[in-house]
Amino acid sequence: MSTDCNGNNTTTQGIQAGVSRRNIIKLTGAGAAAIGLSSAAGAGPAFAAPTVSRKDLEPGDTSNGADNFYTSNQVTVKKISFKNKYEMKVVGNLFVPNNLDRGATHPALVVGHPMGAVKEQSANLYATKMAEQGYVTLSFDLSFWGESAGKPGNSVSPDIYAEDFSAAVDYLRAQAFVAKERVGAIGICGSGSFVISAAKIDPRIKAIATVSMYDMGAANRDGLNKSVTLEQRKAFIATAAAQRDVEFAGGAMEYTGGTPDELTAESTAVDREFYDFYRTARGYHPNTTTHPALATNTKFMNFHPFTDLDLVSPRPLLFIAGDQAHSREFSEEAYRLATGPKELFWVPGAGHVDLYDRTGLIPFDKLTDFFRTQL
Repeated sequence: MSTDCNGNNTTTQGIQAGVSRRNIIKLTGAGAAAIGLSSAAGAGPAFAAPTVSRKDLEPGDTSNGADNFYTSNQVTVKKISFKNKYEMKVVGNLFVPNNLDRGATHPALVVGHPMGAVKEQSANLYATKMAEQGYVTLSFDLSFWGESAGKPGNSVSPDIYAEDFSAAVDYLRAQAFVAKERVGAIGICGSGSFVISAAKIDPRIKAIATVSMYDMGAANRDGLNKSVTLEQRKAFIATAAAQRDVEFAGGAMEYTGGTPDELTAESTAVDREFYDFYRTARGYHPNTTTHPALATNTKFMNFHPFTDLDLVSPRPLLFIAGDQAHSREFSEEAYRLATGPKELFWVPGAGHVDLYDRTGLIPFDKLTDFFRTQL
């Protein structure tokens, strides 16, 4: 049992999914690199930008309604851009229900993509589905990723990532058909931690939901299941610091973590889970390699989104995760630390990446009910 966002007791398990249950993946420090975490061994190769098209790729596992590139004839999509407080251009998509009465005001949602991804991966899907439910929604590329500004690309700056969420709220509140006091947010994977960081100091975000959340700070400091030792952490920090000297002298950038570009016999289950989304036609997009810049990835070491989580209270928090997700520890920890209205909602049989795009598993009804009640 858990406490829901109305202060009531509620079960933490959603409707049983039509898939076989998996064993929860136990990830070591070596496997942590699959999702953009620091590799204890140091830098990887300097990854080239992908050049293939989706039609040249394997289809990937499209079971359980995987539909990352879903579009809807019920929704109008408009490319937009706006500036964050650092005068950086943030590029996004605005989704408006076709039957929306633009003479009235309506609730709105900001949707953030997974770490290392772009808005076309998962965020657009969520934004479209929630727009079908009557919400004005906005997906965007985090700074340094996709079409948004920030040089060099793939740089890590969790403070600016959080600022991008607030800048998206700025944009929505300026729209005549948006109710200023009814703006919420959804953060997927790493964006779950960025939106919480934003919400702590931005009370205009009235309700927050995370899906398959990663605390990118804890993940980089400790690895999954606390698998990274202090010595490994220090070794990575030293490697990143040395890379700063290389790049200051004009040397080539190096990258770390992200999804592997190819699978081998040694690839972990987590490697394969992410590969099936990012490296196949199921979720591939040419605007990202998924690989963070090595010299800046250490910025995550100082990122503590769950500290002072009581600043969010009394605004409600909904944490959604697959009960088979290798990342479930982060949703559990955030739920433990949250002091205001909160709910931890488990999706039976679902893994971490399953909730990126498998429409047969993603609990859109739960998200709709949450925001309908809380906004």
